[in-house]
Amino acid sequence: MQRRSVLASLASLAALSFSACTQSSAQFKAIDVTGADYAKDFSLPDHNGRTRTLKDFNGKLVVMFFGYTQCPDVCPTSMAELAEAKKLLGPDGDKVQGVFVTVDPERDTPQVLKGYMANFDPGFLALRGSPQQLAAMAKDFKVYYKKVEGKTPTSYTMDHSAASLVYDTQGRLRLYTRYGSGPQALASDLQLLLKQG
Repeated sequence: MQRRSVLASLASLAALSFSACTQSSAQFKAIDVTGADYAKDFSLPDHNGRTRTLKDFNGKLVVMFFGYTQCPDVCPTSMAELAEAKKLLGPDGDKVQGVFVTVDPERDTPQVLKGYMANFDPGFLALRGSPQQLAAMAKDFKVYYKKVEGKTPTSYTMDHSAASLVYDTQGRLRLYTRYGSGPQALASDLQLLLKQG
């Protein structure tokens, strides 16, 4: 009889553990990449000329997107969705830092990037490195980008990854959000991360 109650206790404990695991991973709408061993930090100048690292944003959630200002669709949509998600959080929106990393440093000058960020949220920052810094960061962050030649030397486009990376308030990579998930899904995930601390 005692053995049966021990087995029953173990079974219910296992069920609770499994339930807790599935609930925590099922809460997020984005892909949970907690514990990933890549994209741990960066060091690039922002559009104001100040070199930034993840430590600069301690206490904030960081949502990072790689793109370029002449992108016709994915980039402006992603940045607009992030700005909307930040608004949906109300006062908690102040704990969200948007970071845009240009994959087109040739055309995306600091002045262009500053104006571009202002279209979405004046608090968002754009990072711009040298071609070598960008290549190293893209490799570390597992981000794809490639120049696609146009009809003229300046009319090229950039193929690039279209997801965002989300860091928690301690600067740990937590989520990979797919393009087009929508501001409500992103706001929901950001709220969950803020509750986790």
